[in-house]
Amino acid sequence: MQTPTLSNADLAIVAAYLVVVMAIGFGVARRTRSGTDLFLAGRRLGWVPIGLSLFASNISSTTLVGLSGAAYTWGIAVSNYEWMAGIILVLFALFVIPYYLNARITTVPEFLERRFDRRSRLYFSALTLFSNIVVDTAGTLFAGALVIQLFYPEVGLFSACLALALVAGVYTAAGGLAAVVYTDVLQAIVLLIGSTLVAWLSFAELDFSWTRLVDATPPQQLSLMLPLDDPNLPWLGTLTGVPILGFYFWCTNQFIVQRVLGARSVAHARWGALFAGFLKLPVLYLMVLPGVMATVFLPGLDNGDAVFPTLVTTLLPAGLAGLVLAGLLAAIMSSIDSTLNSASTLLTMDFLRPHERGWSETRTAWTGRALIVAFMLLAALISPLIANFQGLFHYLQSALAYLVPPVVVVFVGGLFWRRANARAAFATLLGGHLVSAVLFGLSLADVLTLHFTVVAGVSALLSTLIMVTVNRGGDAPGTDQVAHFTFHAAGMRRDVALSWWQDYRLYAAVLLVLTAAIVTLHW
Repeated sequence: MQTPTLSNADLAIVAAYLVVVMAIGFGVARRTRSGTDLFLAGRRLGWVPIGLSLFASNISSTTLVGLSGAAYTWGIAVSNYEWMAGIILVLFALFVIPYYLNARITTVPEFLERRFDRRSRLYFSALTLFSNIVVDTAGTLFAGALVIQLFYPEVGLFSACLALALVAGVYTAAGGLAAVVYTDVLQAIVLLIGSTLVAWLSFAELDFSWTRLVDATPPQQLSLMLPLDDPNLPWLGTLTGVPILGFYFWCTNQFIVQRVLGARSVAHARWGALFAGFLKLPVLYLMVLPGVMATVFLPGLDNGDAVFPTLVTTLLPAGLAGLVLAGLLAAIMSSIDSTLNSASTLLTMDFLRPHERGWSETRTAWTGRALIVAFMLLAALISPLIANFQGLFHYLQSALAYLVPPVVVVFVGGLFWRRANARAAFATLLGGHLVSAVLFGLSLADVLTLHFTVVAGVSALLSTLIMVTVNRGGDAPGTDQVAHFTFHAAGMRRDVALSWWQDYRLYAAVLLVLTAAIVTLHW
């Protein structure tokens, strides 16, 4: 297949767009003076930028490129991760957000220290640091490098990764979370517009005939629920492992939760999370189905991860192609800047602990900036190694399937089980990851042939058994820990100062109904 090319108009639009993004980032930097500004945007974020930023940082390039590629290869079941996000975000808004914000935490691991003890905080923080750099940032850089190499094959993989890391790292170090969020707003809008154009033109290639697509596509590629023995995403994995991965990503992953922690109030944080859930619903139609449609009019692509950029350059006229690709590159940066800022926050606040050392806000901010640059270089070094995996989306999800189940069990136990104690929490993290290491070894040796989503479910079940068993021999949690950091029904009441149409429970119900309708339609 001939290498896609960009016109001069496309290149000019890409360059102009990147300049705008950088200008926004550095414009925000002028108001970033303290550690709170750098890490939490001064706790001034409203629900609209929170929702758009959550969406942009999640979709970004790894999801956009990975979803289209996976859909091209094995169908729409890959979107199970997307509709499940709506359900998880409802749980996040209803049950988790108020406890995070009322605790005034800066990092998610800090919640574990408040609920359990410092051991769990440091363990989870170290794990999140590893995940943010090795899985999230490196995966995003690799996706961006694939896009660059599609148009310029002569550019080396490491060089492409380093260039992207430098661009995103510079304005993130300057402006912190506020720069991340406000550049994400623009990126989310462009992503939605660009994805809509690609989806519309892909459907136009089929003469807007759903019947034609159905006739030309194997039935399993248009089904959300695949057989139990399916090698890509069996139905059991969808119902057990995908929710576990989703809870970790949306409710405990620092690089996502950080913009919620920067909300101006609990109400804005809840609205922002639900807004992101509504934005996730069209992903099946805008980003997944075009990958399936491409199997009809673009058959024979060797690399599934090249599907989306190929659709852009094949279907869109000069200028529009540049705008969509600019949005794609900007989306790459939206994830890179988020993960870099998150990693810097974790290392600074959880390990260096500037308040205990008596550091000034200025010194804290400059330490965070230096760490962003260091993590930027480290991720650029790691990212080329992802080429050894089967596919980008497979790399991201399979890595998390072994890392996150014990974490999910500890957070759910801490929030909803009042008797859960510190000893059980730490034992669950250690024992659960030992179980994951054994399962991973068995998988490498081909002794265990379960899909990674099913492995996540098995790991979560065994981690739960560890927590329940060890909890019997530990001290009961303190009264303050139970009163402030476990679920109480009173936390779900509507704020009396808000009107009925501002009730987050109403929007949560609508989001669940729409999600159920989509799943039923494409079951």
